[in-house]
Amino acid sequence: MVSGMAYVNPAGEFTRDQRYIATRITADGRDGYPVEAGRYRLVVSRACPWANRAIIVRRLLGLEDALSMGIAGPTHDERSWTFDLDPGGRDPVLGIERLRDAFLTRYPDYDKGITVPAIVDVPTGKVVTNDFAQITIDLSLEWTGFHRDGAPQLYPSALREQIDEVNAVVFADVNNGVYRAGFAGTQEAYDKAYNRLFARLDWLSERLAKQRYLAGEQITEADVRLFTTLVRFDAVYHGHFKCNREKLAEMPVLWAYARDLFQTPGFGDTIDFTHIKRHYYEVHRDINPSGVVPSGPDLSGWLTPHDRDSLGGRPFGDGTPPPPLSPAEQVPAEHAAR
Repeated sequence: MVSGMAYVNPAGEFTRDQRYIATRITADGRDGYPVEAGRYRLVVSRACPWANRAIIVRRLLGLEDALSMGIAGPTHDERSWTFDLDPGGRDPVLGIERLRDAFLTRYPDYDKGITVPAIVDVPTGKVVTNDFAQITIDLSLEWTGFHRDGAPQLYPSALREQIDEVNAVVFADVNNGVYRAGFAGTQEAYDKAYNRLFARLDWLSERLAKQRYLAGEQITEADVRLFTTLVRFDAVYHGHFKCNREKLAEMPVLWAYARDLFQTPGFGDTIDFTHIKRHYYEVHRDINPSGVVPSGPDLSGWLTPHDRDSLGGRPFGDGTPPPPLSPAEQVPAEHAAR
């Protein structure tokens, strides 16, 4: 059981703590951490939308052999995410039981959030960064020496300004917007977040009615960031966070767009719906005191035809789809849409 953690702000509006470790892993190593194959470990939880971005980008770029991945369980307590999925409850590479240990190894007095995704320096056991927005950009731009043949350009220079503009409003109104609704402590704060969220979803529907992806004809960083919220919408945000004007499945353009991405290699094959639902419904006890996890919704719709290819476009630009997942990183069949 997870208890003792409060997420709702009784004073009103939820404000996300965005104090992340800004150290970067770069090709030139200017922060003291150069890109090196095998040196670092990406720690994620499949439950977390922010970590899910890094899982998808790592897979699309083919960085599995260069950057190993540790998967924490779907729930956590006040101290941090734990490696309860691994034998003995320890990450097999880092040898730690809690992600917190890597943060305290670098910063003994660390007082900010212990969040995923995080990248840990394996030789020292020290966390390098948990700056989720920068992590995926750096995987695209700094780790090019280890990208697979045919890796897509997820943050191409020609589209960067457009991607940044879309990312800014999607983060504020959608990615974080669902949390602002779910963790609102007053009716006024909830109404404000709810209206802002659905106004932005309507805006996105209009944009995507005319083009296959957010920045045009190919998948970019912007699509990765929106997808990880949309894929959780009906399973948790609609009910648990009261984002219930409509289900995603009742928003025709966004539902087709999300299914298009879900059925693209690198997206849906990273999604563990069991972990997603367990995290939100078991951890947020101030919203769901019983900890009961709902059985629904029906997930078979994710695999139905989407017809988005009629808009044209090339999902991977000049690149190619990633190869099948290794058995070690496959989501259990009973946790996936089928």
